[in-house]
Amino acid sequence: MWRPFDNGATLGQPGSEGGVIVRDEEHDAGARATLERDCGSAPWTVTCGVYGWFFHTRFLGSETEAEFPAMLDRLAAILDIVPMVSDPACDAKMRVVGEAISEFVARFP
Repeated sequence: MWRPFDNGATLGQPGSEGGVIVRDEEHDAGARATLERDCGSAPWTVTCGVYGWFFHTRFLGSETEAEFPAMLDRLAAILDIVPMVSDPACDAKMRVVGEAISEFVARFP
């Protein structure tokens, strides 16, 4: 489940891309997504990722372009397929996770 990161304490604070954080969500299973406005390199950015797997930053012209809810849905879908290390099929499942991450980055460049 997605929840405000740090109980919402980061909202209005400076973000990693030099903007102001307007949304900052963390998933219980280990992911985070942050939406910033007024960034140095673009009007809007989204920085997101799955802990231990990948982080990705998007540079955007508008908040609408961020597709933040859709990104949260896709990140949650990736979390759903991350295998346990003890899973006998872990190696094969990890390849599937890698493919899902590649698809995510292609869908949200």
